[in-house]
Formats: sequence, structure tokens, C-alpha cells
Amino acid sequence: MKAGIEILHVEDDPDFADLTATFLEQTDERFSVETAPNPNIGLQKLQNDEFDCIVSDYDMPEENGIEFLKTVREEYPELPFILFTGKGSEAVASEAISTGVTDYLQKERGTDQYTVLANRIDNAVEATHARRERERFKTAVEATKHSVYITDRDGVIQYVNSAFEDITGYPAEEAVGSTPRILKSGEHDSEYYEEMWEAILDGETWRNEFIGCRGGYPDP
Repeated sequence: MKAGIEILHVEDDPDFADLTATFLEQTDERFSVETAPNPNIGLQKLQNDEFDCIVSDYDMPEENGIEFLKTVREEYPELPFILFTGKGSEAVASEAISTGVTDYLQKERGTDQYTVLANRIDNAVEATHARRERERFKTAVEATKHSVYITDRDGVIQYVNSAFEDITGYPAEEAVGSTPRILKSGEHDSEYYEEMWEAILDGETWRNEFIGCRGGYPDP
């Protein structure tokens, strides 16, 4: 998780906005909360600064939280957006979900709600960060000219890159679900395969030069 988490809180009640910012920043030292009294100012802040998460009220005079969410999604489709509202209903929740809200939390009395909100923010930002890391990794792997395959802990192939298909002759739909034993070439000794399987079954990353062809090779 990144060191700091920048939060934009759009809330037309200044007292509640200040209280929320205080509790969130006390709950998690990584949190830094900036408030906006309405969606229009919220959008201005989004254009001028980079935020990791938006927390927005629903019932606001100029534009409600779902209308604000729709506008945000046009420009920031992956930015975590949490609707933190005093108006709780199945209709509001359903519309928020269909519009692409990340999470939905109803305001309650007491301070426990801020702990729950902090956890929701942390989870939303973590999930977005992990998804972006996976996308960057996949882009890098697809761009390399080296054959790459990824297995689960049982040694079953879960993913292969384009270079794997070109080099081995196995299309992804044939390789995925198989094990690396499909690539036996006869060029490597048993110690080589033992080292490879030990790494795979331990959940580690195995890197080496491999000569393979269609066939099958030693089980672990």
C-alpha cells in the first residue's frame, strides 16, 4: 500500500465534513482529507490535484451524489468512489451500484462509523492499486520476447504470454490448464526439472533458460 492516501470528501454540511476529516486522519495516519462543499468544487479539485479516493454525500442541494458519481466516472472510471450518505434506501443503493460506485455506506450515530469508513477507503484503494499493478505487470509480460508462463501452487499453468505461444507452438487455450510437462525436449537433466518443480510447488518464481518442444516431461 502507498505511504499516503489522499481523500476528497464532498459534503455540504461543513461541521460534518470537518468531523469526518478529523476522525479519518486520526484513524489512519496515511489519510489526508480535503473537503469540498459541493460537486462542482469537488470536480475543480479533481482537475487540480490527484486523489486516491472520493467520499461523497448523497443528498446535496445542487447535485446529488449519484449525479456527481456519473460525472466522475466519465473522466475517472477507476477512481474509488464511496457514497457516504444519510439517505439509506434500496433504490439509492441499487442506482449507485449500477452507476459504478465502489462502495456504499449509510451514516449512523456515533464514532464507529468513521472506523468502518476508514476500512472501506483502505480496502478500495488497496484493490485499485493491486489491479493497476496487475495491469502493468501483464503489459510488461506481453511486451517481452521471452516465453513466460505462470502456474498455481500445483504447477498448473494459469497464464501464458504471446511469446510463449510463438516459441512453443502451444496456443494459450491449449497450454492453460496443463502443466509445464507438456514441453519436454530431452535437453535437460533430472536435476534441472527437480529444481524447477521445487520452486513451482513452493510458490516461488522460477527463472532459467529452457529448451522445450511438444511432448511431455517429468512429473514433480
